Amino acid sequence: MSPVVPAVHLPTRTKILYGIGSVAYGVKDNGFQFFLLLYYNQVLGLPEAWVGLGIMMALVVDALVDPLVGHLSDHWHSRWGRRHPFMYAAALPVAGAYWLLWSPPAGLSHPQLLAYFVVVAVLVRVFITFYEIPSASLVPELTDQYDERTSILSFRFFFGWWGGLTMAVLAYTIFLQTDATHPVGVLNPDGYHRYGVTASLVMLAAILVSALGTHSCIPHLRRPPARHALGVRGVFWQLVETLSNRSFMALFFAGVFAAMGVGISSALALYVNTYFWELSSTQMSMLVLPLFVSALLAVGVAPALAIRLGKKRAVLAVSIAALLLSPLPIALRLLGFFPANDTPLLLPAVVVFNVVSVTLFITSSILTASMVADLAEDSEVATGRRSEGVFVAANMFVQKAVSGVGIFGSSLLLGAVGFPRDAKPGAVDPVVIWRLGFLYVTLLVTVYAIAIGFLSTYRISRESHEENLRRLAAGGR
Repeated sequence: MSPVVPAVHLPTRTKILYGIGSVAYGVKDNGFQFFLLLYYNQVLGLPEAWVGLGIMMALVVDALVDPLVGHLSDHWHSRWGRRHPFMYAAALPVAGAYWLLWSPPAGLSHPQLLAYFVVVAVLVRVFITFYEIPSASLVPELTDQYDERTSILSFRFFFGWWGGLTMAVLAYTIFLQTDATHPVGVLNPDGYHRYGVTASLVMLAAILVSALGTHSCIPHLRRPPARHALGVRGVFWQLVETLSNRSFMALFFAGVFAAMGVGISSALALYVNTYFWELSSTQMSMLVLPLFVSALLAVGVAPALAIRLGKKRAVLAVSIAALLLSPLPIALRLLGFFPANDTPLLLPAVVVFNVVSVTLFITSSILTASMVADLAEDSEVATGRRSEGVFVAANMFVQKAVSGVGIFGSSLLLGAVGFPRDAKPGAVDPVVIWRLGFLYVTLLVTVYAIAIGFLSTYRISRESHEENLRRLAAGGR
């Protein structure tokens, strides 16, 4: 059994350098969410259904790779430890693949373009996974201190959100501009090429800064277990034993339903903003900028709540607040108590609720990630193995695989309310709009309430974590 690292408070400089690495993941996520479908569909002419299929195929392959990467990084033997070889090795492939995604060869037929898109999208997702999972798995190794882990993860989530949002704002304001032949900026192919080059360089720099910034920590990190010829069956049973941890199962099933909620809200956000609130494109762009404030607030809120309440009670409090506040604007509108769509109070009211909701969401994500980090010692007491990578990979697998269920559920919801095709804002039957709002709120409240129920069964507290550390320090299980 590897020795227990001492509890340490990392210097703020190290936390910042470590957190900068998540800029790469944030840039990738925002590119896939905001621009990829529009670029390949409207700019390159690939049918929308084909692009959606390609994105889903890349997501499935990526989700299947996650457990493999987690297991590999837990057992990797090198003079640079378990995680850093993957982080360094991923830097150039991530940047190169992301650049290729926005610079396909000219003259491809639709089937050829689809094949190119699927292959490159898969490469982007797989390469970023080879960085992200080992990087996220570093947290339990950098410190075993209960509250310090939340602090480290606050920096990680802050840079992930700010990096992704900043790149999106730069794309809209600098790269995707009109010119003589492209009167609509978001349809300018040259802008996407420039965006791809810049984003790729940003991702490369972020990964290298993070890897180099934590390189000096390698001598103090955990050593991998001794090599054993387990075979596929042995590896499988090790994974089963590791993932049978009761607290992990609580987070796993909570993550399943939370990911459904994220999929639903993400897929229907454009419908809600366009048809329920009847916001213009300019007004919708104004909803993005306040999210910078949300990320900044969450950095301070998450560690403070964890210290005051403990992680489990803190995440339950935040999740319940989000459950009550996030759908409140729509619920108030359904009851006739929210500003009308043609009044100047509407946009400020939506912005305020949006900032609060996203702050709660990021805070909950930070606390949940910190709870995942504490599984490392709890599992080691039970199994004698450190499995940070497996837990991180399983958590990411859920988010990627299940969010698609939420997207599918959104399409069913639109069909259930009878939402028309080619709908014009302000011209949709008010009964349909009311049904959309009602079912949207009902569905979100239901899945998030179930997620909270599973979170309540998580059993690692500050006291039990410290007891795990004492037992491991004494060499016991």
